[in-house]
Amino acid sequence: MGATALTAQGRTGVFDGIRRWQRQHWRERSKAERVELQSVIMWCATVWIFTLLWLVLPLTAELRHRPLPLVLGGLLLAVSVLQCVVVNRLTRPALDHYLGRSTLPARALWTAVGLLVPALVLPLALTAVEGVTPWTAQVALGAALLTFGPLYGLVAPVSVVLRRSAVLAVVLMAGIALVGGRTGDVLMTGVLTAFATGISLLISRCAAWTLAVLWEAERAREVEARLAVAEERLRFGRDLHDVMGRNLAVIALKAELAVQLGRRGRPEAVEQMIEVQRLAQEAQREVREVVRGYREADLAAELAGARSVLTAAGIDCTVTGSPAGLPAPVQSALGWVVREATTNVLRHGDARRCTVSLRVTDGRVELCVENDGARETSGGDRPGSGLAGLRERLSKLDGTLRAGPAGRGRFRLTAEVPLPSAAEAAAARPVSEVTA
Repeated sequence: MGATALTAQGRTGVFDGIRRWQRQHWRERSKAERVELQSVIMWCATVWIFTLLWLVLPLTAELRHRPLPLVLGGLLLAVSVLQCVVVNRLTRPALDHYLGRSTLPARALWTAVGLLVPALVLPLALTAVEGVTPWTAQVALGAALLTFGPLYGLVAPVSVVLRRSAVLAVVLMAGIALVGGRTGDVLMTGVLTAFATGISLLISRCAAWTLAVLWEAERAREVEARLAVAEERLRFGRDLHDVMGRNLAVIALKAELAVQLGRRGRPEAVEQMIEVQRLAQEAQREVREVVRGYREADLAAELAGARSVLTAAGIDCTVTGSPAGLPAPVQSALGWVVREATTNVLRHGDARRCTVSLRVTDGRVELCVENDGARETSGGDRPGSGLAGLRERLSKLDGTLRAGPAGRGRFRLTAEVPLPSAAEAAAARPVSEVTA
């Protein structure tokens, strides 16, 4: 029983460590950062996989058990392991060099090139002493090239890689011929070199180009968001200027006239000051209307915007229901709910699907936003968070807000607002609208 309990605790500790790593190193990253991390891990793992399949397994199976072949084989394995370690350390700097974040100096590759030379020479030496078959030596040469090739493909132009690979192919073919390889072995060495070059460029360049495009799209979205904010600020400033500019000019003229009339002892000065007071109150009312219009959220626009933004982020979004006919205060409050829920889906989860439904039943309107990217911390609603602000908005309309897990890996946010009766709606309308 004790051993079983310890095993269960150990397994729980491992799972907790994995979940902690996911929170710290995966879920907090943007989508572009996740793709980049995945690509780097893939590159680092690929060199070990090729070394294992193309070098370690064939070499251990074919190596002759004599002193000299054993020594050369051991050196080849050690060099290959060091080559993998060095290439893994240089993968991230090489990617940064390709993406233009930093420059990787040529001397940084000296160690990798220095290890590539014995990794190519030792298989030829093993063939010369009949320690392995020519085919095993060719596969070992391919493993060395596939380890170094993706790294070199990130830092050197494609034309340079192709030219130098062609020269290297000729050198290796000559080496195989010198150690007693047949014509077929020589030709196969050239084919393997060409294959390793093509696979190396495919592994490195295609993935790195995809990352470059992804980061460019990420920067474009950030610029678009900043431009949208700047445009909204300009609109708001323009509206305030249009409202306040004329009123302030008239108030200044009226006040100056009242001063001149007051100095002359004219009774019309009082009338002018009354007019100034009326204009100031009118300007204050118009400013409030501008600010109110700026703060109010249109529910139909928010629903369309949420679907557009989530779809652009790679999340399948479905919107059902229409806000047509709902009172303006209800639409404004629910519009803010849609905006906040969309922001939370993008920032705090890892959703693939999101559904937004709007229903009117029994004199109440219900808005439900549900997604499948819930985290362990999604259910928390800390004071001062966006959900608390939404509850304050809805409480002014006697509405409620519920947020929490909705099954395995799902999170649901539901807002309910009662609809005013016909009498209340008529009483809330302006007098001019009622009498029109």
